[in-house]
Amino acid sequence: MKATNDRSKKSGMAPEPIQLDRTDRAILRVLQQDASISNVTLAEKVKLSAPACLRRVERLKQAGLIKGIVALLNNEELDAGMVVLIGVVLDRSTPESFAAFEAAAQKVSGCMECHVVTGEFDYFMLLRTKDSQSFNRLHAEQLLYLPGVRQIRSFMGLRQVLSTTRIPI
Repeated sequence: MKATNDRSKKSGMAPEPIQLDRTDRAILRVLQQDASISNVTLAEKVKLSAPACLRRVERLKQAGLIKGIVALLNNEELDAGMVVLIGVVLDRSTPESFAAFEAAAQKVSGCMECHVVTGEFDYFMLLRTKDSQSFNRLHAEQLLYLPGVRQIRSFMGLRQVLSTTRIPI
C-alpha cells in the first residue's frame, strides 16, 4: 500500500509515496479499533518502543493516512437512531446544478454523507434523525427545497446489520 505525502501536495512538488510496512499497517489497525489508547499501549501492541511508535504515528499523520481522531457517538442515545438513505435525481446534469446541489446538501440537518453516484440516481445521501416524524419535518422544511432536484426517493433503515468506520488494511 502506498500513500502520498500531504505536504508535497500543498507545496506543488510531486508527491512522495511512502511505503507501508507490516508495523505501519498494525498501527493503523489498532488505531481504527481504539484511537484513544496511549502511545505506550499502542507501542506495546505493535512491538515497538514508545518513541519509535510516536514517530511512525506522526509520519502516518503527515502522509495523510490518519486524517483525524474522533469519538464515535451513540446514535440512539443522542436521538439520531433512524437512518435514512436518500436517492436524488437532478433535473439537469450541468456543473452549475451539481455545484448548487452540493453546496445546499452540506447544510441539510443530520446529513452524514453525500455521494455522487452512477446509475439511476445522481446522489445518495445518508441522514440520521430521531424518528419518522422528525424525518417528515426535515423532508418538508429542507429536502423539498434543495436546488435542481427532480426526484427524491427515501429509504428508511429498519435494522442496522453492519456499520463500521474500519478500512480493511
